[in-house]
Amino acid sequence: MEYRFLGNSGLKVSVLSIGGWLTYGGTMDQDPTAKCLKAAYDAGINFFDTAEAYADGNSEILMGKVIKEFGWKRSDLVISTKIYWGGKGPNDKGLSRKHIIEGTNASLARLQMDYVDLIYAHRPDNFTPVSS
Repeated sequence: MEYRFLGNSGLKVSVLSIGGWLTYGGTMDQDPTAKCLKAAYDAGINFFDTAEAYADGNSEILMGKVIKEFGWKRSDLVISTKIYWGGKGPNDKGLSRKHIIEGTNASLARLQMDYVDLIYAHRPDNFTPVSS
């Protein structure tokens, strides 16, 4: 597998990544998901992507379970998630400081991880200025 630097982050990521939406985000069956993620890992993919909204958070739960089940070293992986569509409450979506913090903490809990390497804004938030 070929690896490249991710921008100027210092992180080296595989040129291919595995995403949790079209790959397994809709079905959420653990066995096929585990096989898919293991095949990616065995092929040298180290960049795994998911989002708080995929399958209502279950994509993150399943990814975290599989990584733990196979005993993969967290430091060997680059994990990204996306924030915006967090839930049904009035402050459970968007890119407010509150939702970024609470959404990130919820993602970490679902993933069973202490940190993620990259957090994306899943979409722009016209109601929250970039500077806030």
